[in-house]
Amino acid sequence: MPVFRVERNNGYTVMSNYHLRDKSLSLKAKGLLSQMLSLLEDWDYTLKSLALINREKIDAIR
Repeated sequence: MPVFRVERNNGYTVMSNYHLRDKSLSLKAKGLLSQMLSLLEDWDYTLKSLALINREKIDAIR
């Protein structure tokens, strides 16, 4: 299957593949880290604020 790459300026996050290829991280951890990297630098990175933008509760995020 071909991969189509499109250059965008807004609404996209560019990140290294390093954490995605780390076998010591669970799939959930990789997803959460990817989401956190997509947020603004001054965003409130607390368990409560992460729970507000996800289906999971604080215990699952912890």
